[in-house]
Formats: sequence, structure tokens, C-alpha cells
Amino acid sequence: MAFAAVIPMRYNGRVMSTARGGFAPRLANDLTRLQEGGRVESADRKDIAACLNGDKDSYENLVRRYEKQITKLMWRFSRDPGVCEELVQQVFVEAYLSLKSFRGEAPFLHWLRRIGSRVGYRFWKEQARTKSKVPLEDFDAVEMEDSDKIDPSVAAEVLHSLLARLPRAERLVLTLMYFEQCSTRDIAEQMGWTRAMVKMRALRARRKLKAIAERENLLEKLGWIQ
Repeated sequence: MAFAAVIPMRYNGRVMSTARGGFAPRLANDLTRLQEGGRVESADRKDIAACLNGDKDSYENLVRRYEKQITKLMWRFSRDPGVCEELVQQVFVEAYLSLKSFRGEAPFLHWLRRIGSRVGYRFWKEQARTKSKVPLEDFDAVEMEDSDKIDPSVAAEVLHSLLARLPRAERLVLTLMYFEQCSTRDIAEQMGWTRAMVKMRALRARRKLKAIAERENLLEKLGWIQ
């Protein structure tokens, strides 16, 4: 993804500018904070500082460095390649516009994932307005190769379809847990929720997911749903 194709662009009905002046406030403090950040990779720190100083080409380095990881994350929110690409672009646009708020207290990829999770959550919220039930009929014929295993890729597709039946907050918790191996602490930090809230939503989501799997006669094939 060429960053030039992403910025400038129309975002939420407004044309977003990449003018150097947009990063002027508190620039000295931003650069000092990044130079002192011990958890940010040196290459990231260098590119972020250069970008804050007006060199937008440096942001292209960040996009190239993390595009694959963010694409993988956004694929959890939509299995439509075109939609997924748009979500990835939106993540990097939001990150660019918020770059001066990056504090360098955690790796840059963690910060991008936090933005990605929120972008995906908003996408589900907008999608819910015209929500259609995800069909599961295609999975009725799923057969296990032996007594306790099914193809992992098929299992992932089944799980993705089952998760789409859940309320979006609960869907997000299990999506990040199952597909991104996020802990309750990670999810709480990414979404600005408490760990207690994440644990409660995970518990409710697992119960609902199990009930849906039972109703669709998929529980035996997906015995790992607990």
C-alpha cells in the first residue's frame, strides 16, 4: 500500500490535509518524548520523529513495515478483500492524523493494533444497521478427518461465522482472544474497558457462542468451544 494513495483522502466526509503545519503544536516535546522512549524500535522512532518533522515519506516506511500485520487484524473484521483493504487504509489514516499523540510507552505496532480494533469495532457498529444473518448452511457438511479434528482453516471460517451472530462488543472480545491471542489486559487497554468488563463479556460471549453452535448442530465438530 503506497501511503501517497492513502493521504490525502476524504475521511468521514472531510478532506484531511497532510500539511506540515498540522504537526506543529508541541513538536519539540513530541520529538523529545520519542527520543527517550525505550519501548519503541529505533527504526520506528526515527521514522515517527521524521514524520512529525514534516517528512511524510517516513510514514510510508511505517506503513510498509506494519501493513501485513494490520491487514491480518482487519481480516478478522471483514472477509471481503475490498472492505478489508479500506479498513486497513482507515487505520493508517487515523494513525497518521493522531501520530503526535503517540507517547512511545509501548511498541508502535501495539498502538496501531489499538487503533485497528477500534476501527473494526466501529465498522461492525455501522454494519449492524443493515445487519443480515450470516448463513451457516455450508458448514452442515463439515466432516472431521478423524474422531477429534477438523481442518483448521475450515474451523476458523466456522468460528468467524458463529462470532458474527454475537453482539459486537462480545464478538470483539472473542475475536481478539481466539484469533489474535490477546489477553483480557490487552483487550482492556486497546478498547479503554476495564478487565472486569472484558472478562464478563468473554464469559457471556462463550455461553452464547456455545448455544448458537448447539442450535446449528456444530458443537460436536467444534468441541473446543468452551
